[in-house]
Amino acid sequence: MRALLVVNPAATTTSARTRDVLIHALASEMKLEVVTTEYRGHARDLGRQAADSDDIDMVVALGGDGTVNEVVNGLLHRGPDSRVPGLAVVPGGSTNVFARALGLPNDAVEATGALLDALREERERTVGLGLAAGTSGTEDESVPSRWFTFCAGLGFDAGVVGRVEQQRELGRRSTHALYLRQVLRQFLDDPHRRHGTITLERPGADPVTDLVLSIICNTSPWTFLGNRPVYAAPKASFDTGLDVLALSRMSTPSVARYATQLLTSSPERGPHGKHAVTLHDLADFTLHSKVPLPLQMDGDHLGLRTSVTFTGVRRALRVIV
Repeated sequence: MRALLVVNPAATTTSARTRDVLIHALASEMKLEVVTTEYRGHARDLGRQAADSDDIDMVVALGGDGTVNEVVNGLLHRGPDSRVPGLAVVPGGSTNVFARALGLPNDAVEATGALLDALREERERTVGLGLAAGTSGTEDESVPSRWFTFCAGLGFDAGVVGRVEQQRELGRRSTHALYLRQVLRQFLDDPHRRHGTITLERPGADPVTDLVLSIICNTSPWTFLGNRPVYAAPKASFDTGLDVLALSRMSTPSVARYATQLLTSSPERGPHGKHAVTLHDLADFTLHSKVPLPLQMDGDHLGLRTSVTFTGVRRALRVIV
């Protein structure tokens, strides 16, 4: 087997020594080419080159969810195809939602061992992914489409992601405490939290209007706080379409209630209530906003958007697990 290992040297939970050990272990089982990313988007470019080559069987992403997202977007730059190399993930970020949702260990060394076992036993699965694009007929129609592996969001949660990225650019480490502080600051500063600007439209159903927050899930859990899984849409799965959790009110009492529900969520029950909208297994839908709002995918802030169309694409990519 020929494999490309894409290494993010800035991955927060792996040292250079650990990466050397992992590379040696993988190279003992396959013909391995190792490339270290040098700029934002480099992992996407490497995934694209692998998809266009005739001799790469698998791409291994060693990094966090952002590295995985870039590799996936490179692999699928021409869309799903049985000839696209398989994807393997060795978690090296602070949260690693995609890897953990697949059932992989959160430790890079243990995950490498699990990957080698999967290769020996020829274990793989084909997962569904989300695809987001600028909506035709709107000012965002020229925005290129982008794949996401586990979640996206328009509005409040994307604003939090943007704040975290700003803090990381200032040299602060990505921690759960940092995220929680930015949630509070986003809540205090968000001018739209009392009067939602988002409308959700889907075929065959009435529009859902005046939404403040919209979280799109491709799998469950939505994220992790340490070792605690957080379920925004418990029914979401790699084997179905997309799920949505949206809120039409974010007053102080309602935020306290929904935050508590998230922290105590389970595979059987997520946030619920009069101002919560939950939708399951959607194939296509569009989010429109009266004002530009931040958009995030897989924890990566993508700027401001007024209209995004989402598609759940089943059986989009082979993953070695």
